[in-house]
Amino acid sequence: MARKQNDDLLIEDELAAAFLNDDLVGSDDIDVPAVSDEPNEDDFPGQLAVDVYETEDRLVVKARTAGVVKEELDVSISDGILTISGTLSSSDEADATNWHIQECYWGEFSRTLALPVAVKEDEVEAVLKDGVLTITFTKVRQEQAKKIQVL
Repeated sequence: MARKQNDDLLIEDELAAAFLNDDLVGSDDIDVPAVSDEPNEDDFPGQLAVDVYETEDRLVVKARTAGVVKEELDVSISDGILTISGTLSSSDEADATNWHIQECYWGEFSRTLALPVAVKEDEVEAVLKDGVLTITFTKVRQEQAKKIQVL
């Protein structure tokens, strides 16, 4: 289920509304938003889970992108901000006449994150293998602080 970040309160309100009598929702006694006032989850692209770690000289970002073909992936970086977006499509849905369970996310996804360390944006490698996107950056070496003599 695609959701915006930081909407735990929305989930709590949904739970409260589910257990309250319909007559009480929206009444003056209880301040619970009506379900129809809530944003539709289709209004927001799905979030992409990522792992970010560093080695001595590299920063690595990994994301599970099983089922996504590389032509449907867009990876960009600007000023230390990495954006990964794409589309996960299930082409076999057209023949479905009666869904029993649908838990898999199909559709657009996007993830934007600020990289935790400075990287050389022109020295990057992105590889899609076995459903895992691995983006490897060369870190910018931080110079040791120089002692400045006060005159």
